[in-house]
Amino acid sequence: MGLFRPRIYQKSIYDINYKNLKEQGIKCLIFDLDNTLGLISNKNCPEETKELINKLKKDFLIIISSNNMKRRLRPYLKELEVDGISWSMKPSAKCLLQIKNKYKLHKKEMCIIGDQIVTDILAGNRYHIKTILVDPLGEKDLKITGLNRKVENRIIKHYEKRGLFERGKYYE
Repeated sequence: MGLFRPRIYQKSIYDINYKNLKEQGIKCLIFDLDNTLGLISNKNCPEETKELINKLKKDFLIIISSNNMKRRLRPYLKELEVDGISWSMKPSAKCLLQIKNKYKLHKKEMCIIGDQIVTDILAGNRYHIKTILVDPLGEKDLKITGLNRKVENRIIKHYEKRGLFERGKYYE
């Protein structure tokens, strides 16, 4: 069950200590799309997210990795002027390997940030990169994500019983 535990847990992408990540040698931030960067209902990137990503691009390579279709991802890639991978198939770590190879990165320079334990966090932990879990921006999910949330809730209960993780108790 250790594969499901995020290294860092924060309320949202706006609460992450990016300065600390940079000091740790992180060069590439891989963001999930839905309920991490924007609500599922957002067709375009929210202004607040644009501002944050534009600021982060000064210090980091920014990639969006989404299990969603290219047409869902495309507006975000265009507005943010970043690279991305659709149909990432997380929790497979194949997309992380592609990013590592394309940009000639070391695993210790990579960090994945997302709202789902059973996709984003599992993929990052399986690939041995830094993982950051954020709370979902909204309650609305895709149907498949609803199933993932049920599995996620069981994992969280398991961790809570052991004092390893609790929703709303953020840590770095």
